[in-house]
Amino acid sequence: MSKSIFIYGFHSVNSQIESAPERILSIKIDEGRHDNRIDSLKNELNALGIKYNHCSKNHLHKLSGGIKNQGVVAEIVAPTLPNQNELIKFIGETDKPLLILILDSIQDPRNMGACLRSANAANVDCVIINKDGSAPINSLVHKTSAGSLAHTKVFQVTNLSRTIKSLQDKDIWVVGLDGNTKVPIYSIDFKGSSAIIMGSEGVGLRNLTKQSCDQLAAIPMGGNVESLNVSVAAGVALFEVSRQRNYNI
Repeated sequence: MSKSIFIYGFHSVNSQIESAPERILSIKIDEGRHDNRIDSLKNELNALGIKYNHCSKNHLHKLSGGIKNQGVVAEIVAPTLPNQNELIKFIGETDKPLLILILDSIQDPRNMGACLRSANAANVDCVIINKDGSAPINSLVHKTSAGSLAHTKVFQVTNLSRTIKSLQDKDIWVVGLDGNTKVPIYSIDFKGSSAIIMGSEGVGLRNLTKQSCDQLAAIPMGGNVESLNVSVAAGVALFEVSRQRNYNI
């Protein structure tokens, strides 16, 4: 039997309705909320034939684990992430320069969600995460991604080094962000197909991952700050690629 998770907040629920309404098992709405935003959601659900029911604010609070839910919670079938074989197939079917974000053992679901949000905003073609050592795709990831997860291709692989080698075999230049290198990310040409790897919180890239990269680069830091949050650093790197490619975003 498929597992289910609860997602909450308008961004997450609306994105799920837009991308894969068939995965919605139920939607619960705060019985005490009466405003234009709730009315608009109800009208959309009625138009699509998606059933919902009302419940107390306290019940919604429990379903969302005590996190702010804006008065709407949906139970959905938990996504099954495609694997490396499907990743290689996806790459083979794409005829434009790719931009791929690889997350190496990001363990905080908030950071995972924020990285996915940045990836979606920067027109990333797909995100790759490793199966062991990464945060699970749960309710908090959905919430923090502000709905981006529903619109972003995420592949889950068991051996990240092997996946990196497969990307390189497809002429994708793999760049790892490492604060210890002196090569600024702004000096790298990202106009061709590229993958950017972000390491885990506090630790950075694992040694084997670092050794697998074609190149290491750093975000030049000013002031007295030694490093950026991983999701902020991912945003900086991804939008540098966007700048070089002159994306209209």
